[in-house]
Amino acid sequence: MDTLLANGTVNAAQSGEGPPLFLFHSLLSDRASFDAIVPALAGSFRVIVPELPGFGRSRAVEGGLARIADRMAEAVHDAAGGAPAIVLGNGYGGFVALQMAIRHPDIASKLVLADSGAAFSEPGREAFRNMAKVSREKGLEAITDVAMRRLFAPEFQAQHPELMQDRRAAFLRTDPDVFRAACDALASLDLRSELVAVKVPVLVMVGEHDEATPPPMSHELAAGLPRAELKILGGCAHVPQLQSPRQFLEAIEGFLEEFLR
Repeated sequence: MDTLLANGTVNAAQSGEGPPLFLFHSLLSDRASFDAIVPALAGSFRVIVPELPGFGRSRAVEGGLARIADRMAEAVHDAAGGAPAIVLGNGYGGFVALQMAIRHPDIASKLVLADSGAAFSEPGREAFRNMAKVSREKGLEAITDVAMRRLFAPEFQAQHPELMQDRRAAFLRTDPDVFRAACDALASLDLRSELVAVKVPVLVMVGEHDEATPPPMSHELAAGLPRAELKILGGCAHVPQLQSPRQFLEAIEGFLEEFLR
């Protein structure tokens, strides 16, 4: 069931009953990237899966990642109704969740940051600048292969042709202007000096083969957060909840065990 949050600006799917658990999707994907894990989580949580600003039916926000984080804080506050919220972000969604937790310290009781970080290396920044440039000149179609490689290893793509067809279609539905604005924001982002402001427990996770946000970024993120633990997901790339849902669920189970039933 879909609902509108933040004064009608954020569209989200909801399922299940229990403590509110929010799932923020990545830049190269959409909220369907969580479809494989939502049914299991809905047995213990009220799972809210928003479309981030500018995606799907959620209204775009101008002003960079900080303004997007503020919009999502409003959405979380609306949906949680004052209850302690758990926020899980994958990729771009992890950066949004982290920025949100820094700017709104009381918004979440726990964070799961999967395949994200606090800042990109210079090669990582250049990759975003290049994707923005090529998409501006030639359209999203010209970078679809690059985008899929950042999400999944070639072997996984070859073994799951139907899934890859679906994921390509999802990427091509992205608003090009929203995509380029996100690339520009990530290319300049550096939250490392602000990590100390995040006082809540954080589970940092990363696929061992992630090329989009490589494991060293998660190591750096976990080291900079006051209350973080790090888990490496073997055999996975940038969207482990799609590639290996059972492993992903097992990895977060201990961190969320107080809420499980």
